[in-house]
Amino acid sequence: MFAVYAESFSNEDPLSGLVVGERPDPTAPEGWTTVTVKAASLNHHDLWSLRGVGLKDESLPMILGCDAAGYDEDGNEVVVHAVVSDPSWSGDETLDPKRSLLSEKHQGTFADKVVVPRGNVLPKPASLSFEEAACLPTAWLTAYRMLYTQGGLRAGDSVLVQGAGGGVATALISLARAGGLRVFATSRDETKRKRALELGAHEVLESNARLPQRVDAVMETVGKATWSHSIKSLRPGGTVVISGATSGNNPDQAELTRIFFLQLRVIGSTMGTRSELASLTTLLDVSGARPVIDQVLPMTDARDGFAAMAGGDVFGKIVFTR
Repeated sequence: MFAVYAESFSNEDPLSGLVVGERPDPTAPEGWTTVTVKAASLNHHDLWSLRGVGLKDESLPMILGCDAAGYDEDGNEVVVHAVVSDPSWSGDETLDPKRSLLSEKHQGTFADKVVVPRGNVLPKPASLSFEEAACLPTAWLTAYRMLYTQGGLRAGDSVLVQGAGGGVATALISLARAGGLRVFATSRDETKRKRALELGAHEVLESNARLPQRVDAVMETVGKATWSHSIKSLRPGGTVVISGATSGNNPDQAELTRIFFLQLRVIGSTMGTRSELASLTTLLDVSGARPVIDQVLPMTDARDGFAAMAGGDVFGKIVFTR
């Protein structure tokens, strides 16, 4: 079958290990099922995989891709949940210490077919296209969990989204507005600030600019460059939810005094559960909110999508189709 896979690792030139070619058809073990892929979206996780992060040499060749939408074995339109937990685990899959994502221990979604545990297949609402649904299992699910599970936000609350532009950040803006939140966003890029307003942000500011009010929660994916600003933007008792640190892990100002004096909460968030993915698809179905797609490419042109993400000039998701 056709597939896009990692053949080798390189930190300096990650795309050098990317192959667009053929791999054997998968065989579903007991308790698993085969999904015919119609669309799959690209994540930074896929670039990190080409650098050898989360993968070992003995796992190669590894088909990349976490996210997919397509048809199950009965011809039903489905979305694939990317978190694979241990068979013995029950409860929140993201807390399973033995969990993995597709394309880590198990072959990924950038292929004609992917095999997944039966519980990882959820119905796709008819109102969502395959391309839109393929954006949900990683970036949009991460955003949903940040806002409504870890952040505990409700209609009428206020939120700051740092670094508008990436897949998670654009999802945060759209989902926050769909949930009735007052949304502030920041970006260094004027074009991305304008796009964030179009997505539904009530006000967009330059990075580290003072907000007109302190917010109930900050969604933090940038890290070092915005951390101090995130903490200073919170009301007393507010919450910062962090799911990434693209600018670095070690902020110059940790703001520990402010955190304890104002009784702020710092909460980590990773991916999301199957039930949260089901809730997310329902929210999009009834609200009309839709993923922001930067570009749609045939999977045969996957290298161009990887290059665009590596270059950083992307607003929203890159989607591959079959």
